[in-house]
Amino acid sequence: MAYDKITVKGAKEHNLKNIDVKIPRNKLVVMTGLSGSGKSSLAFDTIYAEGQRRYVESLSSYARMFLGQMDKPNVESIEGLSPAISIDQKTTSKNPRSTVGTVTEIYDYLRLLYARIGIPHCAVCGREIRQQSVDQIVDKIMTYNEGTKIQIMAPVVRGRKGEHAKVLDSARKSGFVRVRVDGIVYDLSEKILIEKNKKHNIEIVVDRLVIKPEISSRLADSIETSSKLAGGMTMVNFVGGEDVIFSQKYACPEHGGSLDDLSPRMFSFNNPFGACPKCTGLGVFLKIDEAKIIPDKNKSIRGGGIKGGGWAMEGSSIAAMYFEALAEKYGFSLDEPLKNIPDEIIDKILYGTGDEKLTINRKSIYGKGSYKQTFEGIINNLDRRYRETNSNWIKDEIRSYMTEIPCDSCHGDRLSAESLAVTVGGINIADFCKLSVVEALDFVKSLELTEKEQIIGEEIIKEIIERLNFLKSVGLGYLTLSRSAGTLSGGESQRIRLATQIGSSLTGVLYILDEPSIGLHQRDNEKLLKTLKRLRDLGNTVIVVEHDEETMYAADCIVDIGPGAGIHGGEIVCVGDADKIKA
Repeated sequence: MAYDKITVKGAKEHNLKNIDVKIPRNKLVVMTGLSGSGKSSLAFDTIYAEGQRRYVESLSSYARMFLGQMDKPNVESIEGLSPAISIDQKTTSKNPRSTVGTVTEIYDYLRLLYARIGIPHCAVCGREIRQQSVDQIVDKIMTYNEGTKIQIMAPVVRGRKGEHAKVLDSARKSGFVRVRVDGIVYDLSEKILIEKNKKHNIEIVVDRLVIKPEISSRLADSIETSSKLAGGMTMVNFVGGEDVIFSQKYACPEHGGSLDDLSPRMFSFNNPFGACPKCTGLGVFLKIDEAKIIPDKNKSIRGGGIKGGGWAMEGSSIAAMYFEALAEKYGFSLDEPLKNIPDEIIDKILYGTGDEKLTINRKSIYGKGSYKQTFEGIINNLDRRYRETNSNWIKDEIRSYMTEIPCDSCHGDRLSAESLAVTVGGINIADFCKLSVVEALDFVKSLELTEKEQIIGEEIIKEIIERLNFLKSVGLGYLTLSRSAGTLSGGESQRIRLATQIGSSLTGVLYILDEPSIGLHQRDNEKLLKTLKRLRDLGNTVIVVEHDEETMYAADCIVDIGPGAGIHGGEIVCVGDADKIKA
């Protein structure tokens, strides 16, 4: 039986007064009324809650373990429901790794584009790099000091889950003796247990050598063997030292830096293969801020001039002990304003005394005594405690004295130097994400590609353009893809989710939105309405809780709830289009 309406009977959730209402399906429906009249109770707490509950109940018991089960709303019956998606203003991700690009999935397509048609460059000199021959790899290895012990290894598994039993069996049958799994070397004759659900790195040890002039021929043979096993890649382990990867595909002839095969994960800052190794893909560090430790230099130390994590002198006998020892050692007063204390002494207070020891006088109920000890400094102390503590309370307390600073390795771009050295159209993926949506659209549309690149990238570029257009169509053309999701306003977050849903092209879904016009300039209202109508035209029911007059006129149906607020509301005043309600 096909339903053309959502029929609600006996809705009593919150202040709803046992109401019955029929809402047309596959239409744009606006629920309006005074604040507190009950429109959100009907839209979100009744219709969405029941639609979501029924959908979750239809899943397997295993799947339901991972999903929050909603309570049954206070309603007699609802017929004609579809799986429901709520797009409200309270779902902004606070994850520091989430950006506009990742939330909208545009970044996934960008990673694919750069992996397929990206041009790699040397991270040192910036020159375009090309395939590296076996002879070039041998020449590079032979530049290391004579007598250096090395292992030639084939990286057959890199960051993949599984037990990889077939890989180990194949290596065993091929006559190899050793294998390194996650940094530990095993003999292939022993039983090697690998945890199935964790990511692993496996390298087959092809040869063990000591660098000297006569090994060139054997080294070349070992590199060829390794390359065949690992698809053109060779890993050289300097015994007791680092691993260096050589590739027969990409390497700088001058600096010798090699790249793996370009893959989407290489451009992900949430993956160790692409993330900046220093900041692990966050792009920033939390650092204790001097200005927050000493907020007012006109105050003295005794008068509360120093704050932060137990170092305020008032109420802390330990802090007082150290400050008195510092004052005695360096000849300053705890009662004079901090602005009068020399910078080198302030530096010792904040960053420690190094090897210089203080004479600390300790007093307690058991007596008094003194001992000598170095002082690590307030900032070093807070930084250490922040890293070592397991207490969320202490972390939050110390974090209030921190500020974010860009990573000095990637300069806030989140990716490794090798990943940032790959370009499309002359810019890397981080620079692309710094463009506004409008600028990014212009850039992608004006890309000049070779015939081969055009064939490979056509469908990816088409998808990127379409999704950027969705963001532009909901009035977000000014956003950059690198913008942190946590900094978005409620209205921006809601419209991003709206654009993402259009991109997913779902049909037969019930969408419920909470005042999407909030924070939107009046000139962009028309763009938003076109987006809502497009969502409807895909074959979905769109219910919008809204006060905006323009949205009401654009709606196929208006449900007016009231007549008042609170106990004076909760009733259906009128159902129909704008003309019917005006009449």
